[in-house]
Amino acid sequence: MPKMTMVKGSRGAYFLFGDSLLDVGTNNHFKDSRARADHPYYGIDYPGSIATGRFSNGLNSADLLAWYMSDSTFSPLPFLTLLDHPGIFLKDIFHGANFASGGSGILDDTGHHQYGRVVPLGEQIQQFATLRRNISEILGTGTAELILKMSVYIISVGSNDLFEKQMTLLQNQTDPEQLIANLTTTYAIHLQNLYDLGARKFAIIGVPPLGCCPMERHLNLTMMGGNGGCVESMNGLAQAFHASTQSLLHNFSSANPGVFYSLGNTYNTILSIIDNRRASGFQVVETACCGNGTFNADKNGCQSGSNLCINRDEYLFWDEFHPTQAAARQAALTLAYADGPEFVTPMNFSSLARLSFAHN
Repeated sequence: MPKMTMVKGSRGAYFLFGDSLLDVGTNNHFKDSRARADHPYYGIDYPGSIATGRFSNGLNSADLLAWYMSDSTFSPLPFLTLLDHPGIFLKDIFHGANFASGGSGILDDTGHHQYGRVVPLGEQIQQFATLRRNISEILGTGTAELILKMSVYIISVGSNDLFEKQMTLLQNQTDPEQLIANLTTTYAIHLQNLYDLGARKFAIIGVPPLGCCPMERHLNLTMMGGNGGCVESMNGLAQAFHASTQSLLHNFSSANPGVFYSLGNTYNTILSIIDNRRASGFQVVETACCGNGTFNADKNGCQSGSNLCINRDEYLFWDEFHPTQAAARQAALTLAYADGPEFVTPMNFSSLARLSFAHN
């Protein structure tokens, strides 16, 4: 697999954290993980039609952000893959590493009951600390600190935490305001830990309109007595968490010298596609391309033998939760290049990546 090329003029790398939006094969390393995408039809449009562990029909957001931010063909390899291959570890850690794990969340216990083994954000940051020590041992502390400050830290997390609490929220067993507060407080601790390890440039991907994914539409129709539309309670949670994340990042950057950040409003990006599907190049925004049953979001998910659409570039959703390669491409383009606070604030991801150490 081609290695990542760093941004021209930059001595930094890319480190990716979070959930299945960015996972490029972390969970393949766990036999007891049920959050895996290493089987057909996943990867059907990936080079060689290989199911790599990406929750997509082809490339995912990690790959496409690497392409638009640094002209790279593929994003950094999973950290666990680098550990398994000492021969490439020393070369590739200077390009970056991917710690993201499908099914994981901000809270340590998110995902474990439903998916078995996943790597929560806190553990991902511990893995990064191990990698940081390796870089420091090889290059020396001063050079390592410079590289880490120039690097971009891309994070996509929070969706699984909200999904997991949905039933207790519906049953009034969980207070939504308290949930958002707990997630935000824990998220702040994780970001502070990354800062203390040398991170300065944070590219945060906000949560999408969760209530509009095929699984939520399926639940709306089959369990909630609705008409199969978006579940507005989940969308409200997503909006509340985005607003809380925005406040968190403002406070975090004010309290920590040298911090720069970019917050992508994925909620607005995806909702604009749904509301203007044809103008965005999509024909189907409710039903998954791959799956079974209502909205292709019934049990068993996407696998060999499931319903599989032919015109995959016309679908917003690949499976019951995740975007198609085409949708991920449009989202990555928005994160990388959009101007204005509607989609990304206070700067886009490419501008963040280009910031030189002199500005830190």
